[in-house]
Amino acid sequence: MKVKYLKSANRRLIKYQIYEVLGIEADFYRILNNDNEPCLYNPKDFEIIDPIEPSFWESKIGEDGERYAYPIEWNQSRFFESYHDRVASVVDKFWIVYRRLFS
Repeated sequence: MKVKYLKSANRRLIKYQIYEVLGIEADFYRILNNDNEPCLYNPKDFEIIDPIEPSFWESKIGEDGERYAYPIEWNQSRFFESYHDRVASVVDKFWIVYRRLFS
């Protein structure tokens, strides 16, 4: 799934640049930004360029109807919290899966 950023350019995203959506978390897009960080962004800030979602995403619906969709290796509780806390095994796992599925 590919999206184009529509808001004003900032340090982490460039206006009109196309980004690959790595997953969906509580209806927000997980995107690898220009700092090489997999962060969440509001889908209202993007235009969908290619709506086809990867076949390797595992989707779930949360208690309030929100959607979660990630590669199975990332679709676990607190995975990205651990990534941003710099837990080495989780950071390594993220990059291994990223290179295998998205490169």
